[in-house]
Amino acid sequence: MVLTVSDVTKTIPQSGQERPILDRVSLHLGAGKSLALTGESGSGKSTLLHLVGALDGFDSGEIHVDGTRLSALDDSGRAALRRSCVSVVFQQFNLIPSLNVAANISLQAKLAKRYDPNWEDQLARRLGLTPLLSRYPEQLSGGQQQRVAIARSLAMRPKLLLADEPTGSLDEETGNAVLALMLELVTESKTALFLVTHSQTIAAALDRRLHLSTGGLT
Repeated sequence: MVLTVSDVTKTIPQSGQERPILDRVSLHLGAGKSLALTGESGSGKSTLLHLVGALDGFDSGEIHVDGTRLSALDDSGRAALRRSCVSVVFQQFNLIPSLNVAANISLQAKLAKRYDPNWEDQLARRLGLTPLLSRYPEQLSGGQQQRVAIARSLAMRPKLLLADEPTGSLDEETGNAVLALMLELVTESKTALFLVTHSQTIAAALDRRLHLSTGGLT
């Protein structure tokens, strides 16, 4: 398994008390497979995504990413895991304005020492970005920026790809096209995809789906 979450509990402060937002949550995800997590706003979807991405700590239970136990890592260890093993596609893209498309795509791969120009050329071609490589983020549409973010996240060939509402700011037609390309590339590269969404339509396109409610999964 690329991802294993075992009985994870996470509490947050509320009205002077600790409220569990995740209560003994468990799930697993293998290489080349995709999992959608749905739930109402405030149900803990993004919180779980952050825990899996080693962006935050949890109170009890355990998370393993590609065999690494997250609770055993210090800050530098978590940073190294994110740099070498985990990629994230955010709803707001998070492209670097001062870098052109080509440089944005290659940035994480170079940091992870996995820069592969042939793979990046293939990603750019498959995602329709080849004519845009010299442009800057401000010169791109929302759909084009999202495709750049996906190319960047896959360029380092991550073991685990995390996506937080990756098509939430796109129109339905563009969002469906972007999702289809992402799923195709994830399957081919044997990357595990963990996607958070409020859309049942998007969730239905993935291999499996789980629903988060009152801190637990169904």
